[in-house]
Amino acid sequence: MVKIDKTVAAMRNAPQNISYYDLHSACVHFFGEARQSGTSHAVFKTPWSGDPRLNIQKSKGGKAKPYQVRQALKAIDKLQELQK
Repeated sequence: MVKIDKTVAAMRNAPQNISYYDLHSACVHFFGEARQSGTSHAVFKTPWSGDPRLNIQKSKGGKAKPYQVRQALKAIDKLQELQK
């Protein structure tokens, strides 16, 4: 749990410097295994209606795309709010 907390804190501080692996690990922790993988995208299902998916992909250099990091943070925050 400590590693995930550190990863989420790093995602908040510098979304442009997050590795794809760290973003993927955080998404697996909060949303379970990706329903699509093996392609350039990993798609995670979220437990609410509306837009119930989170789509991430690698950028050049193994980094996560900053806008996808921000989308993941928004989804994580919403999930934590629902769990309260």
